[in-house]
Amino acid sequence: MTLIKSISGIRGTIGGKVGDNLTPVDAVKFASAYGTWLKNTKGQDAKNLKVVVGRDARISGPMIHNLVVNTLVGLGIDVIDLGLSTTPTVEVAVPLESADGGIILTASHNPKQWNALKLLNDKGEFLNGVEGEKILTIAEAEAFEFSDVDNLGEVIENNAYMDIHIDEVLNLSLVDIEAVKAAKFKVVVDGVNSSGGVIIPKLLEVMGVEVVKLYCEPNGHFPHNPEPLKEHLTDICELVVEEKADFGIVVDPDVDRLAFISDDGEMFGEEYTLVAVADYVLSKMPGNTVSNMSSSRALRDVTLAHGGSYEASAVGEVNVVELMKKNNAVIGGEGNGGIIYPESHYGRDSLVGVALFLTHLANKKMSVSALRASYPEYYMSKNKIELTPQIDVDAILVAMTEKYKNEDISTVDGVKIDFANEWVHLRKSNTEPIIRIYTEAPLQSQADALALRIIDEIKAIAGI
Repeated sequence: MTLIKSISGIRGTIGGKVGDNLTPVDAVKFASAYGTWLKNTKGQDAKNLKVVVGRDARISGPMIHNLVVNTLVGLGIDVIDLGLSTTPTVEVAVPLESADGGIILTASHNPKQWNALKLLNDKGEFLNGVEGEKILTIAEAEAFEFSDVDNLGEVIENNAYMDIHIDEVLNLSLVDIEAVKAAKFKVVVDGVNSSGGVIIPKLLEVMGVEVVKLYCEPNGHFPHNPEPLKEHLTDICELVVEEKADFGIVVDPDVDRLAFISDDGEMFGEEYTLVAVADYVLSKMPGNTVSNMSSSRALRDVTLAHGGSYEASAVGEVNVVELMKKNNAVIGGEGNGGIIYPESHYGRDSLVGVALFLTHLANKKMSVSALRASYPEYYMSKNKIELTPQIDVDAILVAMTEKYKNEDISTVDGVKIDFANEWVHLRKSNTEPIIRIYTEAPLQSQADALALRIIDEIKAIAGI
């Protein structure tokens, strides 16, 4: 069982001992630290602070949700309670409500025993490293001061934000509802029994798409590992073919990661979600793009083909957003299926990705498998090594840097080694106790072989 405290929030498994897991005490402690940081930031006399709170459909969601909401109330902070929601919906709601921050209760792609508090600023964007460190310091010192009975916060319930979010997406300049309606698409949706099973079908139906629902009951009982990877998605791959659907849509529990299944039942490729959407956006609005350095080279290739420039950031949404703003990127995101489209907001948003992809497909008038075949061919291998006390990650990264010092190396985030036709990225995860080993090459066999070689080298260095 695990509790991970990081600048991006607190994430852990439900139950167990305080400080070792995400227990009710830990949830209250971290919510208290966030609320205290907000009050400190606005000044000790700050009044009428307002925070938007939403959750995914995890089994532990209502418990953690009640603890967090009432902790904020106890600090004298008003809460706009969205109830069942998505990460991008909360991000959209914060500025629309002129709120001072937001908290999303979700552990994203982690299995059902996990939950987390993900923290936003008053723009609806994730906190930066400095802000996150301040909250960790406040939590460690337990430097909280709660409000007296006459100054408690209020809870304002607002269940309309899924619909508001859909309206915001449909109003984007590059979303063409009429073209999508005319195409008469049929789409299978796997909502992994979380909030995506509610909001994605709603969006599709408004756009005139026939929807076949798979695992769309928001009960938190994930029918498969919720990370949208090929090995977890056999059911939807089979159903797309069986239903003769145009394609399939898969989202993670909090709806910020998006994957497609082609009409032939094959994975479109999670990495190619961003590639396809960027291809459409760049065809209408030439400009620059950004993804993280664990993402496919295919985005670089497509960007250059449209006359733009591409740059890679450190892994983490906040890092991608920072570089997007610096480079005036018209679109960006992460290769895990995260679409960040500034015209909407600076956060990964599967609804935006779905609407833009549908419009792209309607304009292209081709099958999803044909669209996928039109993009540069790269294949990734995503692996991990579970951390144990004897594994010194920093020493491993230093040793690998020395071993490959004659190659093109970046140490901005872990170690990325760029070879002529392939690359490997090694880094300690921010969300799980693992080392991630991502490789990419022109053939799957090459990516797998590179990954196995690097894993063997790491194990030799670590003596495991």
